[in-house]
Amino acid sequence: MEVVVRLDVVMAQRKVRGRDLAKEIGITEQNLSLLKSGRVKGIRFDTLAKLCAALDCQPGDLLEVVDTTEAQPT
Repeated sequence: MEVVVRLDVVMAQRKVRGRDLAKEIGITEQNLSLLKSGRVKGIRFDTLAKLCAALDCQPGDLLEVVDTTEAQPT
């Protein structure tokens, strides 16, 4: 099982630019980029709450659990 970040998809659906979102929630563009790419080990709940408020979504819209065992050959 793996958690996949869908932040980039939600941002595209809402037509929100990274620079604007980062400024609104109070993080750097670089940290937002790391979140979008999924290259983070964790996210603070307050940051997740700010993202959800800014994008008018739920945490489940931004994060998805994917079963990675099916994709791997046996």
